[in-house]
Amino acid sequence: MEHPSLVPAQLLGDPAAAPERSPGTTSGTGRSRVRRSVRDWAVDVAAFLFAIAFGLVVVGITLSEPGPHPDALIAADIAAGTIGCLLLWLRRRWPVGVAVVLALIGSFSDMSGAAVLIALFTVAVHRRLPPVLAVAGLNLASFVAYCLLRPTEDMPLPLFLGFGVVLIAAVVAWGLFVRARRQLVLSLRERAVRAEDEQQRRVEQARHLERTRIAREMHDVLAHRLSLLSMHAGALEFRPDAPAAEVAQAAGVVRASARQALEDLREVIGVLRDGGDGDPSTRPQPTLADLPTLIEECRRAGVRVRAEYRVPELRSAPAATGRNAYRVVQEGLTNVRKHAPGTVAAVLVTGGPGTGLTVEVRNPTPAGGEHGTPLPSAGTGLVGLLERVSLGGGHLEHGWTTDGEFRLRAELPWPAAA
Repeated sequence: MEHPSLVPAQLLGDPAAAPERSPGTTSGTGRSRVRRSVRDWAVDVAAFLFAIAFGLVVVGITLSEPGPHPDALIAADIAAGTIGCLLLWLRRRWPVGVAVVLALIGSFSDMSGAAVLIALFTVAVHRRLPPVLAVAGLNLASFVAYCLLRPTEDMPLPLFLGFGVVLIAAVVAWGLFVRARRQLVLSLRERAVRAEDEQQRRVEQARHLERTRIAREMHDVLAHRLSLLSMHAGALEFRPDAPAAEVAQAAGVVRASARQALEDLREVIGVLRDGGDGDPSTRPQPTLADLPTLIEECRRAGVRVRAEYRVPELRSAPAATGRNAYRVVQEGLTNVRKHAPGTVAAVLVTGGPGTGLTVEVRNPTPAGGEHGTPLPSAGTGLVGLLERVSLGGGHLEHGWTTDGEFRLRAELPWPAAA
């Protein structure tokens, strides 16, 4: 907002203009005190000066007219009118109370005429319709009492009464119009704030989902690399008498796996440092055609894998389907290295366009262990894999079969060619 000082305090969005409760600042209607803005101060000063000036002019005109002027009535008029004008400073805090007192004063005071209308206008702007109508009715009754107490010879009584009714109705209508306009502005501002909050929530949700995807990708990649590293490091530890060529080969695999894991980790951490706004997909993503390379890498690491592909062409699978199938096999073989070392894993890939793609990884019970014993794993890999497959429109199931084998099976969509 360019000029907040020119806006009423009710329409300001800063904390200084917000309603604040403190001891002794709550009105009788339960509404909290609102700090005046610069515009409000200017309006209140102008209203007070106008009420005083208007009242003095009216009293002066009354005194200039011929006829008896009781000194007591004139003194009471000026005293009560001055008090009524001073009460205008409290009209924002107690609009109904000030309007009621001024309506009673206006039943005999010429000097309070402008103050009465200003108080009535304030009630119309800041209160609901029932209190407004009640105060307007009290002002009408007060005006009738004024006409009877201080009649004028320049204007017939019915015409004077009609003029008062029209004036009171005009002030009420003007106040209601200002109130409706302010409520419209407040509703539009609230709607804009709500839309901005919703947009921020959508952005935060998108960032959270992106970070979750990055974390899942990090798990899929690093778990595979680190399991290879651990296996070869274990071979070096338990086979110190191995031939030099095998030791060199294992050390090379350890070095390559560690370097690749560091590169993947550095890439993911870099994206997270950017707040999730980067594009982690700039690195080529695996497809179904990369599955033989993955299996060959596991074989070189010492995992015995029996693979069978019953698909027309690995490269013809959709990118998303192929990537999810790759991650399923990667997670399955990683779990075999962790929890069933020495066993023979079987990988079966079947399906085609229109029928879907089925990926299955099976391994028998590890020697010397029972599959009923809880495996030393947090299980987050399979949970993330389940989410990945579900988001891709597929179905994942895992568990021990009646044949004593652990099976990881995923069914992924493969639309028919157009």
